[in-house]
Order: sequence, then structure tokens, then C-alpha cells
Amino acid sequence: MNSFFKVFFSVFFLFALFPTGCISSNDEELDYKMKREHMVSAQIEARGVSDPLVLDAMRKVQRHLFVPDKSKPYAYEDHPLPIGHDQTISQPYIVAIMTELIKPQADFKVLEIGTGSGYQAAVLAEIVEEVFTIEIIPELARHAETKLKELGYDNVHVRTGNGYLGWPEEAPFDAIIVTAAPKDIPPKLVEQLKTGARLVLPVGSFFQDLIVVVKTPDGFEKTSVIPVRFVPMVGKDESE
Repeated sequence: MNSFFKVFFSVFFLFALFPTGCISSNDEELDYKMKREHMVSAQIEARGVSDPLVLDAMRKVQRHLFVPDKSKPYAYEDHPLPIGHDQTISQPYIVAIMTELIKPQADFKVLEIGTGSGYQAAVLAEIVEEVFTIEIIPELARHAETKLKELGYDNVHVRTGNGYLGWPEEAPFDAIIVTAAPKDIPPKLVEQLKTGARLVLPVGSFFQDLIVVVKTPDGFEKTSVIPVRFVPMVGKDESE
């Protein structure tokens, strides 16, 4: 048998064993997995995020399932993506560093303000015991809740509401993450922290800083981490 027929029959044999649909599906999942690995190594670890719990969660959560279909090819790139209603899913590095900054532990109860797509909640849910997440836009809240349930995140509780008010009946929290930018630190969120616990949030209008707030017996201490750019926090701070 000459070389042409050897190649022809080899290719025919492979297609008989592995239908193209199966190869396509498996290849797609492998491609997404490789992109997540690259995202973690090149975008997250390379910038100094080192908590193994956070890195494992970022490798595990399938970000492409939390974005619109047209954005799936870009799901693991180093930038935010639109999710509708003038909202975005945050840049992977920002999700990772905010998660690391709360110093998450397995027994934590965490409050998230700004559910959005549900991606940040899913990352938290891979690490902590319970996540309570509030979204002011009803359509986003419903979509995120459905997606999180489909993916088996039974430890995530979603509420539609004003994030400035927090979730007082579930307080105090071991940590709070805010994924939209208020002009000032919302006092009700600080109140709902345990003493010694952390609130991580962007603060500002056009110019914003990522801030870590640590609740103390007499108030709180805050530290600026990096400049950031988030969508504005929607709702009303009733303490104003």
C-alpha cells in the first residue's frame, strides 16, 4: 500500500472511531480549560495573587458560562465584558485580588453587593461556606440565580434589592465584597461586618481606588490597594 492510501485509511479510521461532534465538544472543553489555566498563570499569579484557595477557585469556575454567547470566545481574556443593562463581568484579575483581600476561609459567611452575572459569587462559593449576594437589577438577579442553581451552587443565596442596605437579618458577616463603586464607604455595610472582618470595595466617581476596610471596636481602618474602574453603585445610601 502506497503512502497516500496509508494516510487516507488512517484518517478514515480515526473519524470512524471518533465522530466529529464528539471531537468538537471535547476539544471545546479542553480549550476552555487550557484558557483558564493560562488566565490564572499569566493574569493572576503573575501579578502576585498567591492564595491557593483563590487560585483553585479561579481555575475551577467556568467564566465562559457567565457571559453572553457572543462573548464566550473572549471569556478568559484580561478585561471586563458586558453582560447587559450597562453592567459588566469584572476582569479576572480583579475578581481574584478582591477575593484574596478578604482572606477567605472555609467557614466564612460572605456578603456580595452587585451579583451581576454571578461569577464572583461562584468563585466565593468554591471557597466559603455561604454567600449572600444582592443585585439591584431584577433581570440580572434572576438570571444569576438560575445559572448558579444550574451549576450546583446551593450555598449561594440571591436577593434583589438595594445593596447600600446590606442584608441585616443575616449579619454579621465574615467579609463583604462590593463589585460596583459607591462615592463613599456605605456605613451600613461596615455595621454588618464582624469586628476584625474585611470589606473590599472600589470607592470614588471617575477616579476610583480599591479599598480594604477592616472593622475595629471603635470604627474602621481603611487601606488603598490599587486604582480601579468599576460601574457606579446603583441605589440609595439612606444614611445620607
